[in-house]
Amino acid sequence: MSVTDTGVEQASGGAGGEALGEELHNSISIDIGGTFTDCFVVYGERTASGKAPTTRHRLAVGFNQAIAECAEKLGLMGDELVAQTDIVRYATTLAMNALLERKGPRLALITTAGFEDTVFIGRGALWHDGLPVEYKRLTARGQRPEPVIPREMVVGLRERVDDDGKIVIPLDLDDVRDKLRYLVDRGAMGFVVALMQAHRNTTHEQMVREVITEEFPEIYLGSQPVLLSSEVLPKQNEYQRDMTTILAAYLHRTMAEELTELGNSLHERGYRRPLFIVNSGGGANPLQRTTAVETFNAGPVAAVIGGAHIADVYGIPNVILTDMGGTSFDIGTVVEVGARDDEFRGRHFYSHIPMIDRFRVGISMIETKSIGAGGGSIARFNSLLDIVEVGPESAGSNPGPAAFDLGGTEPTVTDADVVLGYIDPDYFLGGNMALNQEAAREAVQHHLAEPLGTTPEEAAFMVKTLIDAKMGNEVFKETNLKGYDPREFVLFAFGGAGGAHACGYGGYVQTPQIMSFPFASVFSAFGIANTDFVRSYERGDSVVLYRAQNDEWLEDYEGFNSVVAGAQRDALRDAEELGARHVTWGLELYVRYGMQPHQTRIRSPRLQLSSVEDVREVYAAFEREYSRIYSPSATFLAGGVEITGFTLWSVIRTRKLDLPVLSLSKPDPSAARRGSRPTFWGPGGGWIDTPIFALTGLQPGNVVEGPAVVEAPDTTIVVDPTRSFRVDERGNGVIIVKE
Repeated sequence: MSVTDTGVEQASGGAGGEALGEELHNSISIDIGGTFTDCFVVYGERTASGKAPTTRHRLAVGFNQAIAECAEKLGLMGDELVAQTDIVRYATTLAMNALLERKGPRLALITTAGFEDTVFIGRGALWHDGLPVEYKRLTARGQRPEPVIPREMVVGLRERVDDDGKIVIPLDLDDVRDKLRYLVDRGAMGFVVALMQAHRNTTHEQMVREVITEEFPEIYLGSQPVLLSSEVLPKQNEYQRDMTTILAAYLHRTMAEELTELGNSLHERGYRRPLFIVNSGGGANPLQRTTAVETFNAGPVAAVIGGAHIADVYGIPNVILTDMGGTSFDIGTVVEVGARDDEFRGRHFYSHIPMIDRFRVGISMIETKSIGAGGGSIARFNSLLDIVEVGPESAGSNPGPAAFDLGGTEPTVTDADVVLGYIDPDYFLGGNMALNQEAAREAVQHHLAEPLGTTPEEAAFMVKTLIDAKMGNEVFKETNLKGYDPREFVLFAFGGAGGAHACGYGGYVQTPQIMSFPFASVFSAFGIANTDFVRSYERGDSVVLYRAQNDEWLEDYEGFNSVVAGAQRDALRDAEELGARHVTWGLELYVRYGMQPHQTRIRSPRLQLSSVEDVREVYAAFEREYSRIYSPSATFLAGGVEITGFTLWSVIRTRKLDLPVLSLSKPDPSAARRGSRPTFWGPGGGWIDTPIFALTGLQPGNVVEGPAVVEAPDTTIVVDPTRSFRVDERGNGVIIVKE
């Protein structure tokens, strides 16, 4: 995201006249994961974190339990904390869960005649979109995902708008009514209207909605919600526009009901503002200004924002962010931190092909990679190949690993860590959740050690080695595919299981140092606490920058400037509703040479154009990015240059969490030592009596030499024999290879 031509606009007003921005002092940030619900609270100059098992039957239960734990740490009652909170921000998995389980309403799609099969064809790659590489290679077994809208619920209208927005075939309203009756008779509970070229001219989509509201007015129980593609995503590329609108409609009801109930319960407890929902673009917005598709993957994206903030404080230019939780392992990258005056403290990577589940969409999503590798990942012996496989299937939070003693019988990564002595079964979650060490050992023995003909500890170490290699390989690939050397990055390791495996997967990445944090197990919630209020405004207008046939650069700037100005008006309206005082802008453009089918996304150096020099600067930014991706030899000015889309970002700054510099103590960590226990380091290392340290007892400047285990109430850091762990001047952990 780019913050360019930074300007400050006044947008006064809002509910109660209260300014929204850096004046916020007390905040609650919640991230719901597959296994745990994490909470991070900022209360004046104090912070607190808490965790609770994710309650999938009703997410509000885990939500309130996590808040209650934080309140207790601050010496407050839960209702007292909520009533004194300036803002509640929330990253939810509701959208992902509803889509995976296909629990949305029965929808109907109204499109242009002849294009009824667009969403079923996709872009010709629907059979492998969204799948891991190993599955994409199984071409003969490729299958398309289950459609969100069945084919019998799709109809085509006889109408047409051309690429310039001119109506070629007028809409027949009688045809609309006939098709509506057909859809309603087949159980339609909502309508998605996605007509060809609707982003160029919205007239026909608006007319269809008027007919629907006339036939099924809101006063009747049979009224039907209607979403228009020209309002959800006014950009070209029919399949992405259609699918974005379809998913927004499909997920809307589930999210609206759950989140509205959650927001109402907060207000009953004294909270005074809207519930803010974190989005995949890297910010947060009020519930009433958030579409369901924007919430997808919000938790991992928040971790990227939190990592960028820490990198900015430390002056670290490039960071790799790794989050190992109970269900998944998430990877993100931020580069060029501090290289420019950027509101977002570094360059994030946006998905080249944004994907939700297995469908391509057109929204701006900060890119993160997620694989099935976490503490709950199940390890199985494959008798056909005579090997052990770990993940992607997870035991989740219930029944969970065998050690949870909740009915799970298959061994998981957590069970392996217990068998290896890395996790103290009596101190899991600070002792609030006792683990059954014998159950873990029995699961590893029965399912892995016996088929392999080895000991339980050797089988458990194999599980650790496999999961570390799997995660390390993914991190290495993700960095290299972006054209970077991971050895030029610092690795941030977080998540509840991240500390236990950071040395393992970090060895494959070969970064010079690994950093861990006291709030590692709730890092995404920490990231949420540092998110700004960010909203994107998409426009599908086209502007020719350079005409090769005439050797002419753009001279009439009105088309470009009016698109940006229109998006700014919408953004200022939304900011005024929030009561924001200051808005900062960023502009991104989709640019291509000639008639290339694909666009390159660039950060515009100009918010408005006023001279040929400005136009040339925009082209220079495009040429640099194009050269970085495809090589300088691929540039082709002789083909002409065209802007095919605009994304305007509005940013309202919020208060960021301070990371103060502390005084350093001596390296000796003995004051934090809490005894020792045997840990297993493979057939070559065997069992070693390993010192155990309390993270809360370590002081800045203390150095722990590996092998060692550093325990905290919500995570465990395992330092292998080749590394050392140091607490730095800001209270965070730094792991390096011993000299």
